[in-house]
Parts: sequence; C-alpha cells; structure tokens
Amino acid sequence: MPHSLWIYTMNRCLNIFLHSAPRWAVLASLLAAVAHAEVREFPASALRGTLVVTQPPIVTMDGVQTRLSPGARIRDANNLMVLSGSLVNQSLTVNYTRDTHQLVHEVWILTAEEAALKRASAAPTTNIIVTVPVK
Repeated sequence: MPHSLWIYTMNRCLNIFLHSAPRWAVLASLLAAVAHAEVREFPASALRGTLVVTQPPIVTMDGVQTRLSPGARIRDANNLMVLSGSLVNQSLTVNYTRDTHQLVHEVWILTAEEAALKRASAAPTTNIIVTVPVK
C-alpha cells in the first residue's frame, strides 16, 4: 500500500525535524558549555557571610538573627532560584545584600571557587575593646 498524503498529512514536518535534529544537538551542547563557564558578577555592595535559615523568613547571618525581606531572592551555586524553606538548618557561605530596612534581600550561595575569593564581611574582624580612662 502506497504512502498516502491524504491520511498522513504531517509527514512534511517530520522530515524537517529529523534533518535538523543533529544541528539542535550541536547547538545545545555549545550553549551548555558556555553556560557552565559563566562567572557570576556580584554587586559591589554585596557582603560575605554565613547564612542559616532557622524558620523562614527568620535567618541567622554570621550568628546574628535577622529576617529576609518580602520578595527576597536566594540563588544557588547554579544561579537558580531556591526557596528558603529548602535550606532550613544548613550553614551556607553566601554573598548577600540588604535593603533600605536592613533586611536581607538578595542571597547568592557560593561555590568553593567563589568562596575562596576575598570579600568584605559585616562580621566584626577584631575583638578589641577600647576603653577611656576615667580621671
């Protein structure tokens, strides 16, 4: 029985996809390689810290309890958005920014390579207490 164009009307689309499939595979592999080599840029105002989500939106930054801002964004090491509830009781090295009310607004979970780079921290760097003598 011959192949009928009246019964199988979409055969022309099948031919296009079959011939272009190798091209799509090559393009996808090139895009994956470019995406993997991406270096994340952080804002100059971003600080380094250790984040522990205790009970969302309550978090601990460097041992100090604070809150996530409404609409806070947390990005994982692949730059994908994650929910704060999935990070409960995990200690993570992060870069973060605060909003005008000093709530944590943007958080980037760091890879080992990113964590090795030096960055300013909000945590105190010394434990020296200066006292003024009384006369």
